[in-house]
Amino acid sequence: MHLSLSTITWILLAGFLIWYWWKAKAIKDSVLTAVKKHCTRMDVMLLDDAVYLRGLWFKRDKAGKLRVWRRFLFDFTTTGEERYMGRIIMLGPHIEKIELEPHRFEY
Repeated sequence: MHLSLSTITWILLAGFLIWYWWKAKAIKDSVLTAVKKHCTRMDVMLLDDAVYLRGLWFKRDKAGKLRVWRRFLFDFTTTGEERYMGRIIMLGPHIEKIELEPHRFEY
């Protein structure tokens, strides 16, 4: 069997895309789990049961190692009527911070 260079290139590209999708899905699932826990601790309700990737960049961590920086957004509510936005920032595999917009408290 003889494979041309273009066939090998397409196979490698397809393999890379599958690997990237699988890795991105795992990261998104771990972020969603962290957001759910944070919302429970903050006594707010996560809406749509989803997080959305809204930023991707490269930054250096505290040790100077180049990492992928990601910003995810999510919606939450306290009263069930208003929607507020939250943000979660990741640097490499670590969550740097989770922020919630100023919101009403319902007692």
